[in-house]
Amino acid sequence: MTSPEEDLLPATRRALLHRIAVAQSAGRAPSLTAAVVRGGRTVWHGARTSVDGHSPDADVQYRIGSITKTFTAVLVLRLRDEGLLDLGDRLEKHVPGTGAGEATIAGLLAHTGGLAAESPGPWWERTPGSLRPGLADVLGEEPLLHPVGRRHHYSNPGYTLLGALVEEVRGAPWEDVLRREVLEPLGLTRTSTRPRPPYAGGWAVHPWADVMQAEPVEDLGRMAPAGQLWSTAGDLARFAVFLTYGDDKVLSTESVREMRAPAAPAEAADVADGMAYGLGLQITHGDGRMLVGHSGSLPGFLANLTIGVEDAVAAVVLANCTSGPQLSAVGADLVRIVAEAEPRIPEPWRPLPEADTALLELAGPWYWGTSAFVLRLTADAGVCLEPLAGGGRRSRFRPNGDGTWRGLEGYYAGELLRAVRRPDGTVSHLDLGSFVFTRKPYDEDAPVPGGVDPEGWRGIG
Repeated sequence: MTSPEEDLLPATRRALLHRIAVAQSAGRAPSLTAAVVRGGRTVWHGARTSVDGHSPDADVQYRIGSITKTFTAVLVLRLRDEGLLDLGDRLEKHVPGTGAGEATIAGLLAHTGGLAAESPGPWWERTPGSLRPGLADVLGEEPLLHPVGRRHHYSNPGYTLLGALVEEVRGAPWEDVLRREVLEPLGLTRTSTRPRPPYAGGWAVHPWADVMQAEPVEDLGRMAPAGQLWSTAGDLARFAVFLTYGDDKVLSTESVREMRAPAAPAEAADVADGMAYGLGLQITHGDGRMLVGHSGSLPGFLANLTIGVEDAVAAVVLANCTSGPQLSAVGADLVRIVAEAEPRIPEPWRPLPEADTALLELAGPWYWGTSAFVLRLTADAGVCLEPLAGGGRRSRFRPNGDGTWRGLEGYYAGELLRAVRRPDGTVSHLDLGSFVFTRKPYDEDAPVPGGVDPEGWRGIG
């Protein structure tokens, strides 16, 4: 239960219920269930169903399809954090002989490995996994359709390879590793590779008539790391909290943040639509809001997990139909409803526990040529350098412990920032990847590249 301060307002709750009611009715879904997380806690759950007197609660399992990929990505990041592999490694280094070994691990995570979207042969989502017992059966004779690393091309076989990578490095089945290293530590007791009661049945609804038929439920076999999982609104809400804040039992905040960063070159249409892909997470931008998460589908089921990180709001939406409601739009709307109706209340401003005089000396305005920037101190002993007004290059920098800082984002990601001092100890200028920032525009006392006109500033007379 949430405390009164954390509970949603009645009007917000009604708006959420109205949105899923419209989605279930207009999308003709046999049932639809949803949950909303705010500030790290589930604050709302709602459901709509076509069955009188029954409504699925947050403990009913639905198949979540490709949201499974995010779980697999977490396992791969764990291997990287333990030093067992590097994301730049070619797959061949760890899983030899696949025919797709030139793809990198990062490329597989971000769908830039050049692989086909689907497995050859009959539709793998509606046929037994026993038809594809080995990786060769999943990949086919020509697994690569595009040059490795050149374009984003969504690939289900790519995540099958990542599952095989986990098994090879851990020496245990993907399912067992997932349960031991992610599901149990995060308390996701209702997430599993096979359905556990209570669970929803999967249905296909006729496109032109209000009738439906049952969809087959197949074990995906080798393709399991790409889409096998069943879960609940409650479990996925907890998973959303993890993807927002991290959990050192599984992945650090920094590694989770890395998953949420764009990692693939976007197609032209994706740029126009504000879409990108990270490491096992989809990224969208619209209406001034950045959303991360993943959608999923298998015959009989649709699923969506959407997180508004800056708003500290997340939504989970699950339905048991093959097609119908656009759950990604529903998830985005649930986040927007809460974020706009009840904006996040910022933490109180607090001064730093102590003043670092050497760092404080660097705070304030700096000039790159004639462009004005400001350097601000951050609470973690880092700094932020950004234009004083308007758009332009900005970045946060983390301290290296030796009086220098390393860029964390944007144009200056990975670049070194250092304060250059004169013989008397005073600061001459900032050096950022060869760019010189001075305390006044084209400071004649600083080593400005190209020198400074000895006649100085002047007008036209």
